[in-house]
Amino acid sequence: MSFSLVGKCAIVTGAANGVGLAIARHFVSQGAKVMFTDMDEDRLAIEVEAISGDKGEARFFAGDLRERLTLTNLLSATIDEFDRVDILVNAARQVMQSDPLNPDDDAFETMLEQNVMTSLRLSQIIAKRMIKQARDEGQGEGTIGAIINLSAIAARRTHPALMSYSVASAALDQLTRSLAVALAEYRIRVNAVAIGSVMSASLRNTLKSHADLRNRLIDATPLGRIGEADEVAEAVQYLASESSSFVTGQILTVDGGRTLIDPVDLAVH
Repeated sequence: MSFSLVGKCAIVTGAANGVGLAIARHFVSQGAKVMFTDMDEDRLAIEVEAISGDKGEARFFAGDLRERLTLTNLLSATIDEFDRVDILVNAARQVMQSDPLNPDDDAFETMLEQNVMTSLRLSQIIAKRMIKQARDEGQGEGTIGAIINLSAIAARRTHPALMSYSVASAALDQLTRSLAVALAEYRIRVNAVAIGSVMSASLRNTLKSHADLRNRLIDATPLGRIGEADEVAEAVQYLASESSSFVTGQILTVDGGRTLIDPVDLAVH
């Protein structure tokens, strides 16, 4: 088995910045053909141009993936460029605070649409393409495709201001497991990477306005630091590669051990 992605064709959403960008860049560096996808067309163009000399190939597609037609157009653009899709990374996600007692708060709807429903719809479309490819090519054994969702430890850690994000993350984890079972007979593997305190675009912005947060996050993490986006990218590579050929329906946690700690300061029963 190998971690190699050479020649594999991947779609990475949320690829204009942060963790999504790190994953897309890493895949190209490992020899994959990658469609960078996001709403920020200007940023996508800059990022793809900057890595054009790497081992793999990079193209970009800009659009709002909450629109169903955009999902279809994304697949068409990818097939036009690369002829196939082997890997889908659903890395586009939104983090937003919410008031759990405010009946007018639409954070739940926004979180579920952006972080869960978009991942579901795109996974369905790409899975159908993977199945068609396998049938057309007569692939008889082995994995025919891999889908990786970017989740968060918020699914297991609760903060009232992040209630909608926590619920959406938990829903995405269960979506991962359910799709893994549903697509197993077609030899498509579905997994997720749940991140903790990783230097994403949203965390970087938050740290700018909360000076003490960095130290609090470090203190809450057994490894004593904030993670890097490239560390998440390497975990995603594992799940996308043949080295994880017998792994499906799993939530791989990349959080420096943060979910292992009991938040209660005293040893109480």
